Amino acid sequence: MDLRLRFEGKELKARAETVNGVLWVHHDGRTFAVENQGGRKKRGRHGEGAGGDIESPMPGKVTKILKKTGDAVKKGDAVVVMEAMKMEYTLKSETDGVIEEIPCAVGDQVGLGQTLVRFRVAEGA
Repeated sequence: MDLRLRFEGKELKARAETVNGVLWVHHDGRTFAVENQGGRKKRGRHGEGAGGDIESPMPGKVTKILKKTGDAVKKGDAVVVMEAMKMEYTLKSETDGVIEEIPCAVGDQVGLGQTLVRFRVAEGA
């Protein structure tokens, strides 16, 4: 479904889908899970794990790995591309650092929250 949201006086356009009771909102190349938080511990944003690690924002298939272990990355660098719900998602680094491990490969089917890239975060980041 198409959404139009008003946020801080600006109108934003987004797409949304419901999968397994979770509302997935896609906007500007990013994906957010909107869940009823009543009575549950609040979870972190999908796509970013501990230390800025990149996690799968939803179940899908890894289609491209744009960096390799040992590469230095800056916040906002594209690292992994995945396909889910007939859409392509480019997952970007949320911090400056060095890629420590990429525990996935092109063609892998990955689950929600699965770690795709582990970082050693740059000091002061």
